[in-house]
Amino acid sequence: MIKPSKITMPVLTALVAMTASGVLAQIDSNHSVDPTWMWTSEPVSEKAITVIEAVPGSDIPVHLMFVELKDGVYAPIGLRKPEGTGPFPTIVFAHMNGGLGLRWIREWTQNGSWTLEQFLAAGYAVVWMRYRAEVESSYGSPLIEGEWQGRQIFSRGPFEYEDAISIIEYIKTLPFVDSARLGYLGVSHGGEMLMKIATEYNGLRAGIANEPASIEYLARRSREPSDIQTEPGAETHEHYSPQLELKRTLEMRRRLNLETATKRIDAINMPILVQGRHRDHNQAIFRLSYELLKEAGKDVEWKSYDHDEHAFIIVKRNADGAYDPDLMQLEAVRDSIAYFDRHMKMAAEE
Repeated sequence: MIKPSKITMPVLTALVAMTASGVLAQIDSNHSVDPTWMWTSEPVSEKAITVIEAVPGSDIPVHLMFVELKDGVYAPIGLRKPEGTGPFPTIVFAHMNGGLGLRWIREWTQNGSWTLEQFLAAGYAVVWMRYRAEVESSYGSPLIEGEWQGRQIFSRGPFEYEDAISIIEYIKTLPFVDSARLGYLGVSHGGEMLMKIATEYNGLRAGIANEPASIEYLARRSREPSDIQTEPGAETHEHYSPQLELKRTLEMRRRLNLETATKRIDAINMPILVQGRHRDHNQAIFRLSYELLKEAGKDVEWKSYDHDEHAFIIVKRNADGAYDPDLMQLEAVRDSIAYFDRHMKMAAEE
């Protein structure tokens, strides 16, 4: 940019000539994404790159795409849709912690998509997504975006649940997706992410928090040093009883910062189904995710299942390369589809 103090008579003459020729009008129409440092008269195409890959045992391929996140880096997703042009109600799936990128999407599409394929058969488009790995003990500080030398600067790095929001917003732009009927099913940390997403974002129609490890979200305090076990407990307890679950839930409630947890929950406006697992070592947290939502008057439901495996709702191929869901997995997936049907299909038909 030419500063006023540097304008000489030859420069002024040149500027007059440029104005007459319309060049300055072009300068005012900079189409660069980085206008502080680059000028271009025509915008560069933002056409998305999509790779279509077959899925063993299915007639429905996966569309592998990359989604731009808040800070300009990209996250992979794998999208599959029923036959036709839609627009389809769509479910986004978040499986536990993040990381591992495109290879994760491809491996789980090939070997862990039975559950998603039941949704496809029910008329939903489905999305496996990846997001950055969790950063522990950091939730609660707002993400503030500013500008520095014409580009972005943040008060902190984006978190994984904010990546999920960026992905959801991108999916809504796709022509075969019904942007008004987008749901979310998150498992374990993915379930906690739903709680965080629902607190800060209103773009989902309904969500399922499956075994939500909402320890950070519910602001659990650390144990007293005398209470800390020297050996980690088993992920799945041997025995279950309603009385034992109640006892553990009451003990966990006393460890929460209820003021912080309640303030976060008060901001939630979407329907949520919380799914627990009877003998999970975090069942008390799952149950409290439900109870605190219920106490705050939110649209929330609860169901718990007795299964040996954490994240059992996502069915993987067995050692023989086949999908062989057990009765509890069949029930949980059937319940999940029915829940989304009530909130995303029946509502649309009314």
